[in-house]
Amino acid sequence: MRILSCRPAWLGVITSLALAACSSGGERSFFSASEPAFTGSIRPPVELAGRWVLASPGRGQCYVMVGSAPGMAGGPLAPEGGCPGNFYMSRHWAFEGGALVLRDHNGQPLGQLSHAGGARFDGRALTGEPITLSR
Repeated sequence: MRILSCRPAWLGVITSLALAACSSGGERSFFSASEPAFTGSIRPPVELAGRWVLASPGRGQCYVMVGSAPGMAGGPLAPEGGCPGNFYMSRHWAFEGGALVLRDHNGQPLGQLSHAGGARFDGRALTGEPITLSR
């Protein structure tokens, strides 16, 4: 009897396609299947290791410890409490397709940010609220 080992991989592909379909019209979403092909860096433009402030206007802010080593394209996050929205669940970051993606303990995206110059990233939470990550 042959056991199919590709089932989990197909589930991931189907889930990704389903999430891509969740994109709304006018605004660009990080779930959009119509995004242009990635041509940027695979590493963050600044060193991320250390303490950052995650903020959402009118919703509050919190400190987040970002774990990293030089040249890493991902690592752990440790929110210190009081984070806006669902960002208290942040556990991992990844630099994907030229954007900084914050993920929860299950690997689900919570928000996406783009480098805004210096030690600042601007973006949106999965729910649409604006967010910033800065030193």
